[in-house]
Amino acid sequence: MPLNSPLPVRRGVNATRLHLPETGPWPTVHDYLLERFGHIDPASITTRFHDGEVVDSAGIPLSTSTPLGAAEFIWYYRSLPEETLLPVTEEVLFQDDHLVVADKPHFLPTTPAGRYVQESLLVRLRNRLHLPDLTPIHRLDRGTAGLVLFAKNPETRGKYQLLFERRQVDKTYEAISAVTGDRQLTAARFPVTVRNRIAKTKGVLTSQLMPYAAEDSRWEPRPLGPVQTPERWYGPGRGASHDHLARVRRRKKTGTGPNASSRIELLELGLSRAGRSVVHLRLTPHTGKTHQLRIHLAMLGLGILHDRFYPELLEDAPDDFNAPLQLLARRISFIDPLSGAARSFTSTRRLVEAPVSTGQEA
Repeated sequence: MPLNSPLPVRRGVNATRLHLPETGPWPTVHDYLLERFGHIDPASITTRFHDGEVVDSAGIPLSTSTPLGAAEFIWYYRSLPEETLLPVTEEVLFQDDHLVVADKPHFLPTTPAGRYVQESLLVRLRNRLHLPDLTPIHRLDRGTAGLVLFAKNPETRGKYQLLFERRQVDKTYEAISAVTGDRQLTAARFPVTVRNRIAKTKGVLTSQLMPYAAEDSRWEPRPLGPVQTPERWYGPGRGASHDHLARVRRRKKTGTGPNASSRIELLELGLSRAGRSVVHLRLTPHTGKTHQLRIHLAMLGLGILHDRFYPELLEDAPDDFNAPLQLLARRISFIDPLSGAARSFTSTRRLVEAPVSTGQEA
């Protein structure tokens, strides 16, 4: 059972919890923390103890003489570095007693990570709306713009989180990719379902494609509604039927076959604001693997414009706010688990590289 923090949210940020060893060569909790974190800022560690900002699970402050083993967990506030304000602004599209629906801009992380703490969507909204218990129900990459749902009420947020865990949420994205070949051939490729196996290693920036045998490529069907035009399928073991590919779901058991599936449809072919030949696509993920949509478009030779991860990982560079990743979480729909009402929300944002001179519409 998760432990509740005895310290309140401060400046929109939760206190940090640390599990302590029961025994060791350190006579006090303070000595243990100095050895573990003292290379960062030893004076700050001692100051926290003197100020009563290191507490146990009951919220009782620890002193510099508290012996190791007196507490299994401690909570404290991290020292937050000064952050440069990101020149982007989120929008709140909806809120009631249980939900907040935000329209996230590019470049803003959903939750605190690395050098972005105050400059994260969660902390901004907690401070702006005065909602210290606000919690994201799902997340978007920092580079991706669009809809993010947050739970306001700790007592009901689990019901909304279950919708995502059980894949009972319909999500639609849009993306812009450059077209380098024949435009008519590009248009003729869609709609298409892309399936493969994706793995993400902790500490590695990009996800990796995993090979599998053709005999492991079977994908069990789940109705997703009618499909109007035949699809082709990209992945090992081509040749599955249209009916089989039009209705997909993830396997119930972990196996060695495909674990990621996305349907990709053509919206428009045309020229971008810079005169570049581009394709505007609608993306419907059937699964939720890390960077799935970015990988699937890169597999088709249509890597998303301004993507620094796929098809090739580029060197780290300062943000170019004039060239955001052209990926947008456009729409999200579900049946509200509390009221039973149908919910649907749509982002008001626009991808800046979308066609402005139409070549062909879907």
